[in-house]
Amino acid sequence: MGMLHNLADLIKVKKDKMTILVLGLNNSGKSTIVNHFKKSSEQVAIMVPTVGFLVEQFYTNNVSINAIDMSGATRYRNLWEHQFKNCQGIMYVIDSSDRMRFVVVKDELELVLQHPDVSNRTVPILFYGNKSDLEDSLSNVKIAAALGLEKIKEKPWHICSSNAISGEGLDEGVQWLVQQIRFAVLSNRYGAKITKHHK
Repeated sequence: MGMLHNLADLIKVKKDKMTILVLGLNNSGKSTIVNHFKKSSEQVAIMVPTVGFLVEQFYTNNVSINAIDMSGATRYRNLWEHQFKNCQGIMYVIDSSDRMRFVVVKDELELVLQHPDVSNRTVPILFYGNKSDLEDSLSNVKIAAALGLEKIKEKPWHICSSNAISGEGLDEGVQWLVQQIRFAVLSNRYGAKITKHHK
């Protein structure tokens, strides 16, 4: 019966809405990535910088996703923390060619990870190494090293190269995030029982 209840809950999670927070510095490609997942009839032809934040909705893997697209401009980054408590996963977008701002990217990431509304929960984090098509873009290995991602021990994380314009790498990344959110929901609900089944 236990496995049947777990299966029923898994099906329920699949039908549920998921809320993800889309973070990253300005001009990293956040809004373009979100735009990629929307229906073609709802996509925007010309992207403009996000002011404050926007809540967008799209469907993937039979899941309705509310994506809170946060502005990455300096004056709006203090708004990020107000959305931490409500999100189930984080999509952190990095301009892999913008080497000059990697220190800022790392500093902002550390603020996110240290915030109690994130640090005290199992929140999966997907990193997009965006603009991977540019000649001066860094590889995933170098991005991970520059940001110290190996130090993230308490949360599942994944990094994949992406091109927001062509769509390359985007589906792979969001599929991973959805799966991790499903597992996190079940783990929080059943604790060690779920962990044991996945060994």
